[in-house]
Amino acid sequence: MEIIPNGKSIPADKKGEADLSVLQLETAVGAAIRHFNNAHGVNVPRRRFLPVKTCSDLMLVKSDLYTLQHGQLVMDPNRFGPAPLIKLGSDFKKVSSFQSRIPSIPKIVELDHLTITGAVNLGRGVTLKGTVIIVATEGQTIDVPPGSILENVVVQGSLRLLEH
Repeated sequence: MEIIPNGKSIPADKKGEADLSVLQLETAVGAAIRHFNNAHGVNVPRRRFLPVKTCSDLMLVKSDLYTLQHGQLVMDPNRFGPAPLIKLGSDFKKVSSFQSRIPSIPKIVELDHLTITGAVNLGRGVTLKGTVIIVATEGQTIDVPPGSILENVVVQGSLRLLEH
C-alpha cells in the first residue's frame, strides 16, 4: 500500500511562537480497499456532494449558489452554467483567516470567476457578478465596503475605508 506524505502545520498556542510542522502519512482509499474482505465501493454522483478541500471550495458550498434539499445540494435555478471558478490566495489558506476576512459569504449566483490575493476583506452583503479580480498590493489592504456590488472588475492596490 502506497504511503502519501502530507506536510502540514499546526498553529502555535501562543502569539509569537512558530507554527509546528508535522508530517501526516496518508493512503489513498483506492489502494487501501483491497486490504478489507468483502469491501464494496459506492459511486456517489457529484450532484449529491461537493468536495471541500480548500477555502475556495468552502466559499462555494457556503454561498447562496447551493441549497440543501432532501439531502442533496441543489444549484440555484437562476444560475446559468456551471459553478464559478473561485481562486483564493495564501491569505485565505487557513479557515480562521478565511472567516475573519470574509465574515459573510458574498452573493455569487451571477459570478463566473473570482480571484482574490493579498490582504482583502469583504464586507457584509457584497454581491459579485461576472469576473472579479481583487489584488491587494503587498503590505497594503483592500476593504470591500458592506453592500458593494462588483461586476466584471479588477481592483488592485489598496483601499481602506473608515466607517463614521
